This record gives sequence, C-alpha cells and structure tokens, in this order.
Amino acid sequence: MEFFLDTANLDEIRQATEMGLVDGVTTNPTLLSREGGDWRSRMQEICDMVKGPVSLEVVGETASQMISEAEDLTSFGDNVVIKVPLTTEGLVATRILYRKGVKTNVTLVFSALQALLAAKAGATYVSPFVGRLDGIANDGMELIREIRTIFDNYDFSTKVLVASIRHPMHVLDSALIGADVATIPYSVISQLASHPLTDKGLAAFKADWDNFTKLN
Repeated sequence: MEFFLDTANLDEIRQATEMGLVDGVTTNPTLLSREGGDWRSRMQEICDMVKGPVSLEVVGETASQMISEAEDLTSFGDNVVIKVPLTTEGLVATRILYRKGVKTNVTLVFSALQALLAAKAGATYVSPFVGRLDGIANDGMELIREIRTIFDNYDFSTKVLVASIRHPMHVLDSALIGADVATIPYSVISQLASHPLTDKGLAAFKADWDNFTKLN
C-alpha cells in the first residue's frame, strides 16, 4: 500500500520524505489556506519536492470551471493529479479529463455507489472519507470493503485512496482490506512506528549495556 501525505506543509513533507514514507501528497483548499502566503508558489514547491503524485484540488462548481482550473493546475508539473468533487458536474469533468489523459482524484466520496460512478467516469483515484463517516456513527472501513469488492468484481483500474484518516488503526485496516493508497496526516504518520513495548525494550537494553560497561 502506498502512503500519501495529506498536507500542504513543506516541513512535514521533508520530514516524512526523510523517513521514506512519502509516495505522494494530497492537498486541498483548507490545507493550503492554513499555510498562508502565496498558494501558487507553495503548490509549485510541493510538486518540485515530491517525486510521486500530488493532488491539487479545483474549487469551481461547474464542469467547465473545473476543466479550466485543471488546465492551469497541470502546469505545475507532470506529477499533478486533479482533485475533483463527487458531484454530477465533477463526474462530467472527470470524464473529460480522462479523455484528455489527465489523472484525477475524485474526492468527498461517502458511498460505494459514488465510488462506482467515479470509476466508470475514468477516475485515477477515488477518495472515500472514513474519518468523517466514523464521526457520524457510520463504519468508514466498511465503505472501503464495499468499494474494494466492487472494483475487484469489475476489474476497475481506479485506485482506492483512503482519506480522512484519524488514527493508526485506520491505516492498518486499510492495508488489511487491500486499499491501494492511504493519505495520512503527519500527526498520524509520526505515530505509526510507536509502540510502548519497543520503548520498554530499548530502555532495558540501554540499562543492561550501561551496567555492563560500568563493570568492564
């Protein structure tokens, strides 16, 4: 399973890259607005820093607006993936972009039927939001299972990109189900390697070594 970093923060991208944990990056208008400054310069820096796919999101509501924005956003690099909302207009835009050879990430997916529509429209990725579903007392990971089953049933090439990840168990469950990608906030990435028994074991090894070196 690939790990994408869900951020527009350059320091987070650098740090996660040093750990070898960045296969791509996903951004959205909220993440970019939090960083402030010149958003175009920031997007260019991200596309230059990251070797893998970088999702940049359109904000237009009509298909024609989305296509126009996509033409601009793809100028930031060959690794740009256009993030499109799961709306009827978004599906039209996805199909047009597919025919133009532009990769797309259809976002804000909350049902398996929505994911099926995106795949039929030619989406490169589909982004179901598991954390937001959990937040309204639904089972976000059950949605991933349903999408995985449908895509496997019909041999769709669209990749399942698990989004709105809130904790390490979302990452583990995504991997067990067979999701293609998990896009993960840096705060969760930093938790993945942690385990209390690892810390306890390291402390014991160090104490034993310190005692040994004092006697020798």
